[in-house]
Amino acid sequence: MSNLPHTMSNLPAIIYILANTYNPLRVSMTYNPHAILMLDDEFDIMSIFTLALERSGFHVIGFTEPLLALDHFQKNSYLFWLVVADIRMPLMDGYQFIRRVKEIKLHVKVFFMSAFLIDDIQFRTGLSLVKVDEYIGKPISINQFISLVRKYFTATETSKY
Repeated sequence: MSNLPHTMSNLPAIIYILANTYNPLRVSMTYNPHAILMLDDEFDIMSIFTLALERSGFHVIGFTEPLLALDHFQKNSYLFWLVVADIRMPLMDGYQFIRRVKEIKLHVKVFFMSAFLIDDIQFRTGLSLVKVDEYIGKPISINQFISLVRKYFTATETSKY
């Protein structure tokens, strides 16, 4: 993201590029007119996965702030078929975030991503509170991640008919 002004790379908000180019009326997609919400408090990780998904034909809106992501999801939940969230984040952890997302849209698909070994009790307690479709350990290759998203996209599209 070296193209961004230094001050922009430190903004804890929606990706600068997407914030300035996103227009749901002009989205051209290989896959789905619906979007993926990507949430990771680390800007670089969120950006890499967001760009990889977009290059694979998915429309993605990336966030580094859970509260901004939640606000956007609440206003635009009809757009999203998948939410990918980090577990450990400041202000609101992934469990709290996904619990709120599921209150807004119960049947949205959910992937958790984490680089940390999670305490078994915390993990089981958190997951028992919300339905999570995939738990992804970081690091994961971009190709594996894209394949996993495609698998769920295909299953979601097939179940509509």
